[in-house]
Order: sequence, then C-alpha cells, then structure tokens
Amino acid sequence: MSNTSNVLDQILTPFTECLTPDVAQRIVDMQADAETQSRLDELAEKANEGKLSVQEEAEYANFREAFHFITVLQAKARHLLRQ
Repeated sequence: MSNTSNVLDQILTPFTECLTPDVAQRIVDMQADAETQSRLDELAEKANEGKLSVQEEAEYANFREAFHFITVLQAKARHLLRQ
C-alpha cells in the first residue's frame, strides 16, 4: 500500500465507521457521470499514446488523484457492508 493510501485509510476510517448501510451502498454504487468519464477516457488514451499537453497532464493527474480517493472510500464502504 502506498503512503498516500495509508494516509487516506487513516483519515477515512473514522468517517466510514459512522456510515449507515444505505449510505455505504450509495458510495459503493458511485460512478462518474458520462461527460466526466468521456473526458477521462480521452485523457487516458492520449496518455497511453504519449500525446498529453502539459495542461492535460495536470488535468489527468487531478482525475487520477480524485478517483484514487473515491476508490479507497468505496473499498472502505464495501468492507463496512460485509461486516
């Protein structure tokens, strides 16, 4: 687990411990809207081709950080639902 994941885990544990099962399920079910997902797919494709501009690299990095946060939150919500 990376340093960032460890920090997120520590910060989110108290938060997720107070979730109700309904809220935890809503977090698990969260997905990006179509416009956001389309932009992310576009940036990912350009990144794989090595064609991102400096501004797009920054935008893509922001997306990755945000989605990492959501992924950790969803994992914690799933764990809560399994208990």
